[in-house]
Amino acid sequence: MTEADAAAPPRWTRRWWAGITPVPTWRSAGLLGVGAIVSAIGPSVIGIYLPLLVVAALVVLDGARGPAPWQIEIERRLPRLMALDSEAELSWTVVNPTSRELSVALADELAPSLGASRRRAALTVPAGGRAAASATLQPRRRGTFRPTVVTLRVRGPWGLATRQAERDLPSVLEVHPRFRSRAEAQMRIRQGRILEHGRRSARGRGTGTEFEALREYVQGDEYRHVDWSATARAGHPVVRTYRVEQDQSVVVLLDCGRVVAGSVDGVPRLDHGMDAALALGTVATALGDRIGLIAYGEQLRRVIPPRRERDHLRRLSRELHALEPELAASDHLGAVQEVLLRVRRRALVVVVTDLAPGTTEDSLIPVLRPLLRTHRVVVASVRDPQLNAQLVRPDHDADSAYRAAGAATVIGAREHVATKLRSLGVEVVDQPPRRFAGSVVDAYLDVKTGRGW
Repeated sequence: MTEADAAAPPRWTRRWWAGITPVPTWRSAGLLGVGAIVSAIGPSVIGIYLPLLVVAALVVLDGARGPAPWQIEIERRLPRLMALDSEAELSWTVVNPTSRELSVALADELAPSLGASRRRAALTVPAGGRAAASATLQPRRRGTFRPTVVTLRVRGPWGLATRQAERDLPSVLEVHPRFRSRAEAQMRIRQGRILEHGRRSARGRGTGTEFEALREYVQGDEYRHVDWSATARAGHPVVRTYRVEQDQSVVVLLDCGRVVAGSVDGVPRLDHGMDAALALGTVATALGDRIGLIAYGEQLRRVIPPRRERDHLRRLSRELHALEPELAASDHLGAVQEVLLRVRRRALVVVVTDLAPGTTEDSLIPVLRPLLRTHRVVVASVRDPQLNAQLVRPDHDADSAYRAAGAATVIGAREHVATKLRSLGVEVVDQPPRRFAGSVVDAYLDVKTGRGW
């Protein structure tokens, strides 16, 4: 991002002393040390103070001979968007408007979580020319970053003093969630069941629920598709053909409450949910369906109506990137009411949350009943693989036994919640991280190409 893209015009932060008061360097300190030695062995009062006064005058003169920091032009360039754990380059360019070579040092205001390879640089800028330095960014946290202040220090010609000031260069960098399951989503689009159902949709034939035409029975057709009235009239078996449904709506309810505040395999639960939402959006859009999202915690955080547009997935990622979990109970009722208000046509609603015992039973299950009257519902939760690992460890000490008992209790409670959800007609996905996003997509495909909306 350049200065022209910044939210505000660049300016110098001018305190009364900034860029005016010279700051001694190590070279001037060495010269002062020599002056101190000379003054100590001086024969008179003049011999004591004169060398120190000379050195001080040289420091002031050297600082005055160098250009003021606000005379130097500086530009910061960084990308507007990045994905978590990706790499990008940040660069600084310094322009020297004077007729002499300059030694310039700069320090940038960069958050530690941006993972910059460096935030300081020392440059030698030729007279009337420019010099550049760069750093590599490897963000370790999602969110919007707004680096602003760059501190510029200009050294005098003799290297005895520097002058320093801060420059405001407002910039914005959005770090979006990492799409870990991108390859898996693309594989489902290109191969296997997705490719097959895509071809059937394009031909208008398939195993969906939208009736298209009648045709003569051929070996392999399912008996449940036989149209007995048409068979009686034609005198030979006739079957109904169906079109895989298109232009349907998929709505992701992304829980951002305290139940997703923890981490699984070193990744926040919320980020696993974002990955599944992006995978589902990618596949649904490729199959001609609309995708929407409602992110909520104690209150609604983001509401994106179902759409199928070229840049809709990018919008989903942009809306998700700054979300963080809240340490508060989630308002499932408010999210469900938002769906009922905005989506009147039958849709698939995917609730991405955690099958936390007690919380899910008390707050989520009761509010799903009105949603199930109109929509198909999938509840998806990422399971911590450490739970199963605790059950199979060969250790026989007391600590291992307690951990195994605790893991068995949690697994049993989660299965109890899943059973109650399934008894209501809810599809449940409870998988470890490596299978989570793919299983959410498979649940969508089962609904789309099997029983239908």
